[in-house]
Amino acid sequence: MCGCVSYPGTDGEVGGTVVEDFGDLAGHAVDIGENHIVGPARRWAVALDAGGLVFVDSDQLVAE
Repeated sequence: MCGCVSYPGTDGEVGGTVVEDFGDLAGHAVDIGENHIVGPARRWAVALDAGGLVFVDSDQLVAE
């Protein structure tokens, strides 16, 4: 999708690629299998250039 930087301007800043936009689902508690995640779901899934996957909100993401 797009190149981006997650957690811009912090020690955790890392490049990656947006792989999913959860849109209207963001901000709601979610169930994954038998696990209930109480905290709100994040809007974006980002595959990191260094490997791994993070879920972030729009304020934690900057387009490259």
